Amino acid sequence: MKLHIVLLWVCRITAAAIMLQTLFFKFTASDESVYIFTRMGIEPWGRIGTGVAELVASLLILIPSVSVYGAIIALGIMAGALASHILVLGIEVQGDGGQLFIYAMLVFAAAAYIIFASRRALYTQLKAVWH
Repeated sequence: MKLHIVLLWVCRITAAAIMLQTLFFKFTASDESVYIFTRMGIEPWGRIGTGVAELVASLLILIPSVSVYGAIIALGIMAGALASHILVLGIEVQGDGGQLFIYAMLVFAAAAYIIFASRRALYTQLKAVWH
């Protein structure tokens, strides 16, 4: 198996696993999730909406033929999460040692790699749609 295919799967599994793992906290209204989205001024709809978007992104990322679309969604979500940490929440949230920030960076990097690795196929698909 080629190294880039292995790396692509590592990125898919990493991004999906992190996003799926955090869904429990979003959908059960854990204290930390409620705190974060309250600070952002978007509790509860922002928490639930983000959870749904992360679920969709995770599922798409795990399907090779559409993983690039899940990665695009994930990249957008994580850009928002990183901006929220930098501008509002801070790197460390409620004594987590920056764990959520690190998770967001990992998903962002994995999604960026998936998009980069799929750029030719994405270009071909978009070209077909626009012509």
